[in-house]
Amino acid sequence: QVQLEESGGGLVQPGGSLRLSCAASGFTFGSVSMRWYRQASGKERELVAAMNSVGSWTNYADSVKGRFTISRDNAKNTVYLQMNSLKPEDAAVYYCNTLRVSGAYWGKGTLVTVSS
Repeated sequence: QVQLEESGGGLVQPGGSLRLSCAASGFTFGSVSMRWYRQASGKERELVAAMNSVGSWTNYADSVKGRFTISRDNAKNTVYLQMNSLKPEDAAVYYCNTLRVSGAYWGKGTLVTVSS
């Protein structure tokens, strides 16, 4: 049973940093790409960052390039999203995601609030 559990969200001031984590289980984590998405209130879910199975390839939304960094620890079955220089427009629920033959899997999300 595929399970993804995000953590690390919270309230941060503009310009601050947060590190999100996503713990995965139920599949061979080290064999799959992982993604972070976010969904702000009233907006569609958007892809924020992606990384391949071994961490040699990454992709970022233009809006977060240079500020966010995706990483993974295959020994811990965990993917991370380091978010620096946060802006109010980064406020959203952040989800991790993986694609399997059986479909797309999502965690329940972690809320990031950026406000002074």
